[in-house]
Amino acid sequence: MCEREVDSPLPQIIVPRVRDYLGEVAAIVYGHPAEKLLMVGVTGTNGKTTTTYITRSILQAAGIRTGLLGTIIESDGLTEKDADRTTPESCIVQRQLANMVKNGCGACVMETSSHGLYLGRLKGARYDVAVFTNLYPEHLDFHVNMQNYFEAKRLLFTTYTKENFTGAANYDDEYGRKLAAEFPGQVRGFGLSEGAESRVTSSRTTLNGTDLVINGSLNLHSPLVGDFNIMNVLCAVTAMRGRVDDDAIIRGVANVPQVPGRLERIDLNNGACVFVDFAHTPSALRSVLGTIRRLSGNERRIVSVFGHGGGRYQQNRPELGKAASEFANEIIITSDNARDEDPVKIAEAIAGGATIPYRIMTDRPEAVNYALDSLNAGDILVITGKGPEKFITIKNHKIPFNDAEAVKAWRDSH
Repeated sequence: MCEREVDSPLPQIIVPRVRDYLGEVAAIVYGHPAEKLLMVGVTGTNGKTTTTYITRSILQAAGIRTGLLGTIIESDGLTEKDADRTTPESCIVQRQLANMVKNGCGACVMETSSHGLYLGRLKGARYDVAVFTNLYPEHLDFHVNMQNYFEAKRLLFTTYTKENFTGAANYDDEYGRKLAAEFPGQVRGFGLSEGAESRVTSSRTTLNGTDLVINGSLNLHSPLVGDFNIMNVLCAVTAMRGRVDDDAIIRGVANVPQVPGRLERIDLNNGACVFVDFAHTPSALRSVLGTIRRLSGNERRIVSVFGHGGGRYQQNRPELGKAASEFANEIIITSDNARDEDPVKIAEAIAGGATIPYRIMTDRPEAVNYALDSLNAGDILVITGKGPEKFITIKNHKIPFNDAEAVKAWRDSH
């Protein structure tokens, strides 16, 4: 299959754009696996990964073996491996879906990134359930503006759904309201605001977990922490309600595993604790630190360690410093996949927004260990930006490093 005739004795299929047809051909090769699975696609800026973990937990509580494709792992129902990217190329997606079918899965839950949707990586797959979490400025180096970014996300609902699909969209988000209005009766709005079809009517969250009630009758307990995880639970429950019974929802929410790098808690032997989170936008950092500050009270010392990726949305850098200053007592600015940029210049740009004491330490392992050494009983260290990632990328080099593993190694040696 090619876009122009080539010098080859092989039969040739000439198409205008190979990428547009690759997924459809791969689906034929693998026997249309998406048609044999309950397909759930989750898109949005923040919350996709946690929402997919909760959704998978609910489906498995209902007795449905479920595959997972996303930012952290690729699971075919029997084996797991680290993911290379949030949404793989279409031929890989189809192969993974075929493996899920072979391994006895009845469902697949996927993160569907804006890049994956726009570039056609989901061609050949159609979804029974489409989920929209929220939309914040990100990837504008690729999409240019928020409207283009939204249109890429919207493709999940308009182009990649089965005929009788159902969905869930964040009613507290202006773009989510647009999707709910565009698909009345199919896409349910969820949120805290009036008009949302699925609402949290009461909730209580601590550093040890969350209790919440949905629509006054569905009582849930989740081990996940924070208001944003209340929204993630509500999102997954809204998407699954009607697909499985409420008992499976209750058990699935209660038993959701710790999501790597998503407010991942590690307790230290000296009475301090650490949270590792993927938050890398100002809104996400503000949400994580604000949640921890509110749940821990004003008397506890919070140390925030983070950086910002090179070659990306540079306007975010001083905003990250500003966001951390609102809730932390101290900031340690470090590197985060500097790529081809100077880590010191990135750190200085972040420092430009800081209004509380800060220290620049561009060696991330050194910064994490320095922060850990500074902790006393009751202190909280929040390490953000990389979450479950296992490498630091500087120019063309990948240096092995994982925030949570570094914290656990320090804990085990002290």
